[in-house]
Amino acid sequence: MRFVSTHLVLAAALVASASAGTLDTIKQRGQLACGVNVGLAGFSIADSQGKWVGLDVDFCRAVAAAVLGDGTKVKFTPLSAQQRFTALQSGEVDVLSRNTTWTLTRDTSLGLDFAGIDFYDGQGFLVPKKLGVKSAKDLKGATVCVQPGTTTELNLADYSRANGLALKPVVIEKFEEFTKAYFAGRCDAMTTDVSALASIRATLAPAAGEQVLLPETISKEPFGPAVRQGDPQWADVVRWVLQALIEAEEQGLTAANVVEQSTASPSPNVKRLLGTTAGMGQALGLSEKWALEAIRQVGNYGEIFERNVGKGSPLGLDRGPNQLWTKGGLIYALPIR
Repeated sequence: MRFVSTHLVLAAALVASASAGTLDTIKQRGQLACGVNVGLAGFSIADSQGKWVGLDVDFCRAVAAAVLGDGTKVKFTPLSAQQRFTALQSGEVDVLSRNTTWTLTRDTSLGLDFAGIDFYDGQGFLVPKKLGVKSAKDLKGATVCVQPGTTTELNLADYSRANGLALKPVVIEKFEEFTKAYFAGRCDAMTTDVSALASIRATLAPAAGEQVLLPETISKEPFGPAVRQGDPQWADVVRWVLQALIEAEEQGLTAANVVEQSTASPSPNVKRLLGTTAGMGQALGLSEKWALEAIRQVGNYGEIFERNVGKGSPLGLDRGPNQLWTKGGLIYALPIR
């Protein structure tokens, strides 16, 4: 056991060493490597022209805009639930922005750090309307499609045990096969994050009106971007880009007005954020216009939310807990000063 432990320590040290200087590597490369979902409408999916779109995609574009001055300089790597952590650990991607839940064990045992929360979600169930089920607690003995390597698989087992439901998981790794199996009737229900269920119903169901989201939310699923451990400067950059997008919404800064407000706003907070008052960019190793470029090119947090998953999108989600704290939600920017 001592031999194994020593090698694990050495391996961790090598990973930390290899990940040091991610910011400089990205600047030299001229491109950000971003790990995203293989195809989840609203979060990360390639459109009909092959362009990646979604909330998670937009976050990576904001990071690229802040670091490189150009939000188009991103290479998107689609990753399955089981591939995502290995891709980040190995250096294949610089940041993982892939509807990934921040948990204690992931934070402490996978060699990665979460840089914040950009979407509050929870696990739910989707069932065919014809099943006549009104509650998840009516699913006793039911078969449930679930993906492996996810918190949803573990939550399903916990919920089944706690409520004496004897649920039978049908475990399918690939997203396309997972959804096809459910719509082909191999499972009585499907379980994953509520946002993903809304996405699947809106974009993949043969008849969206024939699919019902059950009322129970059985878990907390705080999503956020993750980076490798061992490179605090890069973690700071990713963390504060997220905070800048939230702060922009709090301050009323949008893609359309941010350039004007960089000189017109009398707010000290806005002046610091947009680099009119110098210091924040230098603290991160970025241009003083880092936040201005992220907001100008991608928009504030609210704009990103609304166009990808909000009421005007095919998903039609309420802001709910993803509303600003000043409006009863949980989204809250840390002080940029």
